[in-house]
Amino acid sequence: MKRKIYLIAVTMLLTLAAFNSNAATLTGDKKDYKEAFAKMTEEQKQARIEEIKTRVNEIKAMDKSQLNRQERKELRHELKELKHEAAAAGGGVYLSVGAIIIIILVLILIL
Repeated sequence: MKRKIYLIAVTMLLTLAAFNSNAATLTGDKKDYKEAFAKMTEEQKQARIEEIKTRVNEIKAMDKSQLNRQERKELRHELKELKHEAAAAGGGVYLSVGAIIIIILVLILIL
């Protein structure tokens, strides 16, 4: 019985550690994009955004049925990188569902 509990506990610890290490690498990449866009002028930012849009449209227009598995994987990776870069350039404000619910509740209580 004790052995089974220890096995479950170790499995859970190893699972959580793997997720944390992956999350740390993703946030580092986005930070690099934000720093790069902070150093650009407005014209450079607009030009880079247009480059990203044209590349995404090129990828969408491609005939992907002729590509092998590795090429499709590289395209997916490139699209993810472009998405992160575009998100860093946009600098939008994102609200979670919980935040929206709290805002609605506060508005109801005020009115």
